[in-house]
Amino acid sequence: MTTAVRPHVDATVETTLWGQLPCADDKPILTVDPGSQVTIDTVSHEGILEDQGRNPVAFFGDHGVAARDVLDDAIAIAAGAPHDPADGPHVITGPIAVRGAEPGDYLAVRIDKLVPRTSYGVISSRHGKGLLPGRFPVAGPVTSVFCTVAGLENGVDAARAALPLTPGAITRPVRFSLAPFLGVMGVATPGSKRLNSTPPGEFGGNIDISLLRDGTTLYLPVLVPEAGFYVGDPHFAQGNGEIALTALEAPLRATVTLDVVPADRATALFGGTRGPVARTAEYLVPTGLDADLDLAVAKCGEHAVELLATAFGMDRELAYAYLSAATDFDISQVVDGVKGVHARIRLADFAAVGMPAW
Repeated sequence: MTTAVRPHVDATVETTLWGQLPCADDKPILTVDPGSQVTIDTVSHEGILEDQGRNPVAFFGDHGVAARDVLDDAIAIAAGAPHDPADGPHVITGPIAVRGAEPGDYLAVRIDKLVPRTSYGVISSRHGKGLLPGRFPVAGPVTSVFCTVAGLENGVDAARAALPLTPGAITRPVRFSLAPFLGVMGVATPGSKRLNSTPPGEFGGNIDISLLRDGTTLYLPVLVPEAGFYVGDPHFAQGNGEIALTALEAPLRATVTLDVVPADRATALFGGTRGPVARTAEYLVPTGLDADLDLAVAKCGEHAVELLATAFGMDRELAYAYLSAATDFDISQVVDGVKGVHARIRLADFAAVGMPAW
């Protein structure tokens, strides 16, 4: 019996876009059947950007990282990939085509495993951006905080990132747990114009939802034939809000399973709303996106009501009351132009109702 070989997509100048998201006109770097599992390498933008010297060997070397411990793909992309600083910062791997996916369907992306590719990462803030742009950075246009990670040999759950208590300090660091996820997961948009990689949208993209960890499934509305799936903006950890501008940015190797939810089934699950929805082992996670945070919360609320009405047959006014009493609405991020909110609807609350066949 022949065992199928899982495709592995490297992050190269040819397989990535820097600062832009794939559109319908972009040729796929890989085509797979629905239900296929794919491993995809991602590269962090932190350490390769223009305001950091666009030289990761020198940038990380200044923080004590040996040249041999800097990823070859990060070096190659920094040296050879086109990037306009007016575009977004993110390095995007893709697009990957999924046979048979059509507009009206949803793409189901199950996150099987996320593996750190380095033992270090960076958190940056930049003038004019972030939650408190008038206060931080304190001096200069950019502050990039280098963090080491210890304990990865014992698994992600055992690892801790270390951040200095004061600038330059190497003793008594602040230590915090890792929770890897991909900030960018999305599908290609119609037409020939590539969108800036920073603002998220109906297509997903830079949604920065920290719940999108191992075992979670993200559902994205297909907008072009064969979906054109892509990933990027890998994180080792992020607090909801991502207030400084970036999370702990560091490269990941992502293994995902890509499947198609046909349009009729998608309508039965998600109703008339269109936008990213996630399902973890514990939560159903609708989203809301808008440049105005108040409107983002309202859109998330509308999305949540529609989801409960459609998937569980719940009266909309009763759903509204339930959400007020039992559901947390979390700020995903406030730093990407279009702000994000996600709700955490506990699946256990609906155990007696009967779960839809996701």
